[in-house]
Amino acid sequence: MIKKLDILIVRAFIGPFIATFFITLFVLILQFFWLWIDDFVGKGVDGPIFLRLIVYLSATLVPLALPLAILLSSIMTFGNLGETFELVAIKSAGIGLLRFMRPLLIISLLLSGLAFLFNNNVIPVANLKMRSLHTDIVNKKPAFDLKEGVFYTTIPGYAIKVGEKKNDSTLINVIIYETSPHLQDNIIVADRGIMQVSADQRFLVFTLKDGWRYEERGQRSSNNTDFIRLGFKEYKKVLDLSSLQLNITSDTLYKDRYEMLSVRQLGKGIDSLEKRNANFRIRVQSDLEPFISFNKVIDSGWVKVKPQKADGKTVLDMIPDTARKRVLEQSISYASSIKNSLQITAMEYNSQREQMRMQLIEWHNKFTMALAVFVLFLIGAPLGSIVRKGGIGTPVVFAVVFFVIFFLLNNFGKKFVKEDLVQPVSGMWMATFILLPIGVFLTYKAMHDSQLMNKEFYFRFFRKIKNLFVQRIKSKQEELT
Repeated sequence: MIKKLDILIVRAFIGPFIATFFITLFVLILQFFWLWIDDFVGKGVDGPIFLRLIVYLSATLVPLALPLAILLSSIMTFGNLGETFELVAIKSAGIGLLRFMRPLLIISLLLSGLAFLFNNNVIPVANLKMRSLHTDIVNKKPAFDLKEGVFYTTIPGYAIKVGEKKNDSTLINVIIYETSPHLQDNIIVADRGIMQVSADQRFLVFTLKDGWRYEERGQRSSNNTDFIRLGFKEYKKVLDLSSLQLNITSDTLYKDRYEMLSVRQLGKGIDSLEKRNANFRIRVQSDLEPFISFNKVIDSGWVKVKPQKADGKTVLDMIPDTARKRVLEQSISYASSIKNSLQITAMEYNSQREQMRMQLIEWHNKFTMALAVFVLFLIGAPLGSIVRKGGIGTPVVFAVVFFVIFFLLNNFGKKFVKEDLVQPVSGMWMATFILLPIGVFLTYKAMHDSQLMNKEFYFRFFRKIKNLFVQRIKSKQEELT
């Protein structure tokens, strides 16, 4: 039955949790955009596209923001209760730490379950959408930006230069080089002109005045060509801007990558890769069989042949001179063929092993990031009751320290698995195996009113050690005297 104490704890927790979650998510989004800033500058991407990218990016960052948010909010909640002496009042009423932690324990378990469902069902779709959209933005050519005195060559087939821009549309001293498969590029030179972009942003229209158009016509292999010069009072040139538009590619291009798969799909992929790797031994034997067919016809005399005879002759010396060169060449050819066959098979085998490791990393990651919510709560709640400091000062320091430890351990584990230094289970669960005992230890200390974070406790402890040293020194001096 839900009691008033449970409602009090939940109300004290829910506010800081929501605030820290969105603040953490916002900071992580800014960090990723800082890394991607070079991919977006000058691309002319409109607002709705950026909004879509932010939504997809936010979804992919939820598994990282949720553990940090619950760690920080749990420290703040229990720190505030300790700072206002509400924890003292609760304990004086005979209610233990685990009892008033129970509602938040249940909430953290529910959040872990929701985090797993989110990681398994939403994250693959968000990764797929974000990867496709980010790749499209990266591959998009820069937006049209014509500067004075600089050749603009982004539009395929053209190089444009203007001497002066009166405003965004009025140009002075315009030069347009039009590359073509003819002998010489077409050149348009005009004293002035007006530049406009069509309403659908697909065409760039130059209305040029008082200029000349130069062109050379003929075959490349012939010297008999025509040079044409055309003067004009007004000339209209239309350029196609479709190459500068953002082309949205299909999501199916990346749908088979391990980041885009659920636990069930990853399990099927891992099983198929394991079966393929198990067949490599049979495949190697079948590939080498044509080169080592003599194994089938080994006779009793084979074992009597030794590399070195008693009289100093080798096996090579026993081969007639007329056949020695042919035997050596055939032996080298056979050895090269065997080496190439084994190298190709080894490369394919290592590639499949790497692919299987990446899928195993993603499979374990969906569970470890979900369980991290509960593990970090086990650290944050008792730590807050020990520290007994609320607000955003001390709790933020401890939260950042433990989250950095979790983040580094998690990344180190992934790196070790990718380099095939440890098994996927050991690498991906490294952070959980290390932090879970710390959470249990802090819970034990909090249940027994530990002075772990009390400065006065350490001051008294070091003062006792100092007094012991002083007494020993005095006793030695008395012995000497």
